[in-house]
Amino acid sequence: MLPFIDVKGTAYEAGQQLGEFGLAGAKAFLLKSEDWAYITAFKNDPRAAQMQALVRQHFPLIWEEIRGLAKGLGLDETDVFLWNCRGDIWAMSKDGCTTVQYPQTAGQPYRRICHNEDGYPEFNGYCAIARVQIENQPAFTSFIYPASIPGHTFAVTDAGLAMAVNNLRARHVGSGIPRMVLTRAILMQPDLEHAVELLRNQPRAGGFHLSLAHQDSPELLSIEFFSSICSVKKISTNSVHANHAIHPETVNYPQIITGSSGWRQLRGQQMLAENVRHPLEILADTSNASFPVYRKQANDSDHENTLATADMQISDAGIEWQVYDGAWPATPLYVFHNANLVSSNI
Repeated sequence: MLPFIDVKGTAYEAGQQLGEFGLAGAKAFLLKSEDWAYITAFKNDPRAAQMQALVRQHFPLIWEEIRGLAKGLGLDETDVFLWNCRGDIWAMSKDGCTTVQYPQTAGQPYRRICHNEDGYPEFNGYCAIARVQIENQPAFTSFIYPASIPGHTFAVTDAGLAMAVNNLRARHVGSGIPRMVLTRAILMQPDLEHAVELLRNQPRAGGFHLSLAHQDSPELLSIEFFSSICSVKKISTNSVHANHAIHPETVNYPQIITGSSGWRQLRGQQMLAENVRHPLEILADTSNASFPVYRKQANDSDHENTLATADMQISDAGIEWQVYDGAWPATPLYVFHNANLVSSNI
């Protein structure tokens, strides 16, 4: 079951609470994994020191959150920081995901972002939905992983921002701010304009794809960013996005496209062309046994499983959204309005 936790306080205190929650998952799997050993071996790499210096300079609150996270985990700060840079250091970091994006139209009265959160199967049972209230910042609710800061999965803020994040496997990484820090910083922004400005103006290290919407804007944005480019596209037709860049400006950026990512993209586009109406039907698809959209097999080709699904409906009245822990059709585990829990079926 996916628990709901309430986190509040200073940035450091909130990070510490997240660390204390994630300690069980870190001990059960992460600290024993080859991936942790590989990532933390970069401790003396000058690029790691440069990324850390940039975070401390540009986002001191997020640095405090990372320090608190390390305290709650009882781990070295630099090791925890590096783990939160894993996608910048290692293109094959185990972060997957599929997102379906429906714009607002005459027949669709709200913007819609639906997202499968795919990650390490070993983290199943150790993740959570967390409502985070840091002093003097907008509250937000997000899917969280052990030993990771929030903001690189799916999240909704009390300022009216909805975001879903997909991994992009960049072959070239710049000297910039880690991608997970940038998306964490987006949860502090009041609107789409400030979120886009942040991504365009800050020095970037690795890459992500974002689906981004705000209750006060009619737009639904698809954003692909790498170290040297940030592409912002307004979604005008029903769309799908897996784990590789597809915008005209970024499609030729050096990247790794796995078999799973390639097939999920093609299958989602095929289902949209067949006029599949419900976006969760796309996210529940298992028609290809080797490369399903909804991923639960032990031998997944990217070693990733679907750990939760979010369905966000964004209108000027706010963001109504649900979280599922099983393939659609299913009863939602949680129902939210903006960052606030409305009901739970636990």
